[in-house]
Amino acid sequence: MKERNFEDRFEEKNKIEKGTLYLVATPIGNLADISYRALKVLEGVDFVAAEDTRNSAKLLTYFGISKPLVSYFEHNKRERGPQIVKRLKDGESCALITDAGTPAISDPGEDLVRLCAENEVPVTSIPGACAAITALTLSGLDTRRFVFEGFVSGTKSEVKSRLSELKNEKRTVIFYEAPHRLLATLEAFYENFGDRNIALCREITKLNEEVKRIKLSQAVEFYNENSPRGEYVIVVEGASDEGECFWKDMTVTEQVEHYMSLGMEKMDAIKETARARGVGKSTIYKELIN
Repeated sequence: MKERNFEDRFEEKNKIEKGTLYLVATPIGNLADISYRALKVLEGVDFVAAEDTRNSAKLLTYFGISKPLVSYFEHNKRERGPQIVKRLKDGESCALITDAGTPAISDPGEDLVRLCAENEVPVTSIPGACAAITALTLSGLDTRRFVFEGFVSGTKSEVKSRLSELKNEKRTVIFYEAPHRLLATLEAFYENFGDRNIALCREITKLNEEVKRIKLSQAVEFYNENSPRGEYVIVVEGASDEGECFWKDMTVTEQVEHYMSLGMEKMDAIKETARARGVGKSTIYKELIN
């Protein structure tokens, strides 16, 4: 029997279906990382929904693909999502792409997938690059169990509350961060997590790819003296059993002073000591006075 070529196998298993949304992963830096299947889907769909049509137009042009583009991003998703779903229900096929990486991961694409599910519109994913997973594999930290937290955003109190919830998380934790917020985020990590091992990954897959495997204290010191460049993935070591009770041989005063050495105000240090010991803050305050 004559062996079928690659194109034959593609047609058999990956024919573009009408009325289907395709989540197409695109390169996170190195254009050579795009998959053959991703290109065939982008060539075959009726239109492409993109986070930034200007960036996506450059990507499609680079690979010789010409398709109608519609914008779909955080600030127009409520209006544009139903429009895309209507076109899908009318029989058109659509590829959803983000600026880089896999759509629907820390991305408004998740809302479009949910909307499609509610309207019984088929969705399938074309796997490829994902910055979080790539950074995890480069981190040198535990990859068996991990959680993805995306960007750390909100007010200072909201960030503190969120990090407090993660303080005793034993799994490796993955974050995204922009350069202008990196130092503040690292300082918040140091204050809430202590001096853990981390990996700072930037420019992943590009010529200037860099991975720093250091302690949080070292990272804070480094970026106090050096300006961050590029988008970052921060991979943080999970909490250890020993780390959760590091204070067991400390006096109350020593524990409060420890938290203050990490940058906490005195009252915050008292509150944290009380939380860790499972007592009211008034109890800690009285012990300090005595």
